[in-house]
Amino acid sequence: MKLVINFSMFLLAFFSFSNESFSLTDFQIKKFCRKERRVSLCIKKLQKKRSDLQEGNLIEIPVKPYKG
Repeated sequence: MKLVINFSMFLLAFFSFSNESFSLTDFQIKKFCRKERRVSLCIKKLQKKRSDLQEGNLIEIPVKPYKG
């Protein structure tokens, strides 16, 4: 019984998560870059990363550590 439950959960997870990636819209990019020092440079970088992501190229995502 446990094997059936694990297998069904695996299938559910496998089919619910697809290989699609959702990129930021122009509005979200502008909203995110409002806080930056150089707004236009930030917008250009994020738009380039978005186009690379949509073409299927790898992009580098910086990770900021959590300071609790």
